[in-house]
Amino acid sequence: MQVPLYQAKAEFFRMLGHPVRIRVLELLQGGPVAVRDLLAEIEIEPSSLSQQLAVLRRAGIVVSIREGSTVSYALAGGDVAELLRAARRILTELLAGQNELLAELRQADLPLPVPQGGSGRT
Repeated sequence: MQVPLYQAKAEFFRMLGHPVRIRVLELLQGGPVAVRDLLAEIEIEPSSLSQQLAVLRRAGIVVSIREGSTVSYALAGGDVAELLRAARRILTELLAGQNELLAELRQADLPLPVPQGGSGRT
């Protein structure tokens, strides 16, 4: 039985739903990066990074490149980089909207101005 497209998409986004995986993908946008450089940048245990890289590799999102004793990783295609850029644009818009709302809420918390020129009673 074939998985519905919406379910496949949900599984794809669930697979991306880990901060280390997102950080790895961000770092790989500029081209291949050696595992030692990923470790230095992300600052997690090597076994944890290895686990996250394996998930991304099994999903076909990244590929490993061995040059001598150095193992590097690269994005398997440019679409993932575009997805990350789209996510950044969406988050920027959402946060800008939240900042506008926050400013309105803060403005509403300010004391009301006292009318000038009298007690205000009639």
